[in-house]
Amino acid sequence: MPWRLVKFIVIFAVFLLFIGLNIRNKCDISFGFITITDVPVFLTAFSSFFFGMVCAFPFIFGFRARKKAKTMRKEGKRDQKPGRDFTMGQGDGSYYGID
Repeated sequence: MPWRLVKFIVIFAVFLLFIGLNIRNKCDISFGFITITDVPVFLTAFSSFFFGMVCAFPFIFGFRARKKAKTMRKEGKRDQKPGRDFTMGQGDGSYYGID
């Protein structure tokens, strides 16, 4: 737990240093139809990192869902249709009964 706090403090100090060094640096942002002038550089950098992380969320959650489904298939926990018992009867797990 203390290492997480130390990492947070170090990262926060780096951000604070970056903001302090770039407080007077300004840039213009053009969206094609509108231009925002005199935007601090650190806001541009932080907002681009933030939107990059937001765009990565669907890929992260999609990967976890696929990984979970894959492990469920390996463990044999797949959904079976109701009314069919694959475990009774034949030794190979196949269904050979009459409906």
